[in-house]
Amino acid sequence: MSVADLAPETLTLEMVDEHVLLVTLDRPDVRNALNTQMGFDLRDLWVELYRDAGEVRCVVLTGRGDKAFCAGGDLKERNGMTDAEWRRQHALFEQMVKAQLDCPVPIVAAVNGAAFAGGLEIVLGCDFAYAAPTARFALTEVTLGIIPGAAGTQNLPRAVGLRRAKEIILTGRPFTAEDALAWGAVNRICADGTLLDEALDTARAIAGNAPISVRQAKKSINASEMMDLKNGYDFEIEAYNRTVPTEDRLEGVRAFNEKRKPVYKGR
Repeated sequence: MSVADLAPETLTLEMVDEHVLLVTLDRPDVRNALNTQMGFDLRDLWVELYRDAGEVRCVVLTGRGDKAFCAGGDLKERNGMTDAEWRRQHALFEQMVKAQLDCPVPIVAAVNGAAFAGGLEIVLGCDFAYAAPTARFALTEVTLGIIPGAAGTQNLPRAVGLRRAKEIILTGRPFTAEDALAWGAVNRICADGTLLDEALDTARAIAGNAPISVRQAKKSINASEMMDLKNGYDFEIEAYNRTVPTEDRLEGVRAFNEKRKPVYKGR
């Protein structure tokens, strides 16, 4: 199986060029809410990219329409669930989150509208995010009698700081794209109508670099949050050394000296 063989019911997958995969959350009638099937579809996508990314070197993740990236968990589906049913569904979402965090391919979120609760947690699980001016964000779980359960209490403090994360999570209040940019939850606000183009341009820039180097760099950056400086640097050197014997390393130096664009093969 490869990514091309996947047939998700709730996602649209499109290779926009040779190495960039556009993934669209595609349940616009319910503001792209996360239901059980979307949990399966996202989990399977991230697992397949971990197992064999093929030609995919960068992913852009967005939502269908201009109203919502993802409104969070599908509360209509969850209405009336027993405790056991709720836990079984959440175990699937836990697999989805862990698979996203383990994905070696960079993931860029293009937040086209509301990203609430689980929707914001999906954004936070990406490597970085761009947002439309009208995008809004919130972790609303405490207003519903639960807490963020898709790594929100872990990823948000890493993005915006501990004290800001407490304010966002404990109040459940929505915040704007401007707030998200100022606080570090997104990297850029894109002018009206340019969000997807800007995200894809960035994805193409990433995909144009040596893919082994990009993946090792992502792995090392992620490890930096879990290690002290000395151990983190040791990890970095191990990641660095994996790039030395590659053909791409030789191609990069050769292309520089020949004053041309390198052609990387991922080997």
